[in-house]
Amino acid sequence: MKNLPFLAQRLFNTPLAVTPAKAEMVMAALADRFGIAKLFRPSGDVVAMSGFAMDEDDEMPDRAYNVVRGVAIIPISGTLVNKSGYLQPYSGMTGYDGIRACFSMALEDESVRAIMLDIDSGGGEVSGCFDIVDAIYNARGEKPIWAVLSESAYSAAYAIASACDKITVPRTGGTGSVGVICAHVDFSKALSKEGITVTMIHYGDRKVDGSEYVPLSSEALKRFQADVDTMGELFCDTVARNRNMSAAKVRGTQATTFLGAAGVEIGFADAVMAPDEAFRSLLAELG
Repeated sequence: MKNLPFLAQRLFNTPLAVTPAKAEMVMAALADRFGIAKLFRPSGDVVAMSGFAMDEDDEMPDRAYNVVRGVAIIPISGTLVNKSGYLQPYSGMTGYDGIRACFSMALEDESVRAIMLDIDSGGGEVSGCFDIVDAIYNARGEKPIWAVLSESAYSAAYAIASACDKITVPRTGGTGSVGVICAHVDFSKALSKEGITVTMIHYGDRKVDGSEYVPLSSEALKRFQADVDTMGELFCDTVARNRNMSAAKVRGTQATTFLGAAGVEIGFADAVMAPDEAFRSLLAELG
């Protein structure tokens, strides 16, 4: 794989709105490629789509989303990234750019009476996340917007779901993980064992903060923690606004996750429903 350094840049030393388990799975796979798999414990995940089928009368090849009985269904699954270059989930990723494009088209589509985000994701990049969240939130009132979880919406995926008018979650699905993480990787000792010395030549004392080639300094740690705290507060405030909750209540969840009905009880979802049941409920509301 030729883009390993690029993937590493998007995973390490950058804030992520993703569940720790999901982060470990992706990082473990990347670590294995680098030959450092022992640094991470293996983990697994299953990505599923609910697979709503279009009626024959609803087919329209020009659309980047399915329309079923007047409902635009936009799939959001896998790891969420700022820019994927695709309108649909691809290779285990969904891009905020694709979500934004599909959502904007659905808003302008006269044949679309409502928008349903079909979500199953453990989250992803912070970069670009809150912009699409605000776009969805600001579109409330134009058309009904539902987040139908076809299992779970955690972290960045939950931020997106929270912007919708209504959230449904299956009994075995989950919501929450309202928090931000940042993983710093220090390769300096591993390189030394291989007889490799990396000399960072730089201007500015803080220029190499967070470099994977040098140990993380206490000053750099404080700086990154401050950035993560700022983004975490933004996350809590955004969810509080979207769900009409107090920021203190959202913050008090301490980024934990909630299974099915527990998410409804805390205020992170509105109803426990299987995806097909939720879809029928949306159709009934449309009349």
